[in-house]
Amino acid sequence: MSGQKGQLVGYARVSSADQSLARQLEALAGADRVFEEKASAKDRARPVLAEMLAYVREGDTVLVKSPDRLARSTVDLLNLLSELKAKGVAVRFVDSPALDTATAQGTFMLTVLGAVAELERELIAERRAEGIALAKKAGKYDRAPKLTAGQVQEARERVDAGVPKAVVAREMSVSRQTLYDALAGRGRYAGLE
Repeated sequence: MSGQKGQLVGYARVSSADQSLARQLEALAGADRVFEEKASAKDRARPVLAEMLAYVREGDTVLVKSPDRLARSTVDLLNLLSELKAKGVAVRFVDSPALDTATAQGTFMLTVLGAVAELERELIAERRAEGIALAKKAGKYDRAPKLTAGQVQEARERVDAGVPKAVVAREMSVSRQTLYDALAGRGRYAGLE
């Protein structure tokens, strides 16, 4: 390339179809091309992310509003950044210019911030689990059964008629374990008539 810089490629993501990309798209307005995705970042199996990764070339810069739009876990974020760096592609975060991967300081900061964010998510999950356990122990956390007594009876009749339990569970939109518990009268289904 004769001194010409690559493209500025934007990536915008929200977790669900009913969320708006508007704020991110506004922040990415200077990009030559923007990839828009409505999918959870809990894993990397995102089609638009894969398309963007295949599209970018050496010398390009990926522009993202914030690190959590690119990945949810530190491991995924660092893997994506490493993959892009290996292709000669830099990453810039609009909300955090100090995290520019073109600099060693930016890469270091991303690693530290990603680790802190992951720790925070794990602590929140631990506190939530502890709270649920305490509420259950105090008898305050009792979700209603997923199947009504009528649905359990219907399921019992269908199973007795030879319909596989897996099919009955799928058609009733419950797990097989829930169906097994309901048919056996275990857990929430004990004494349900």
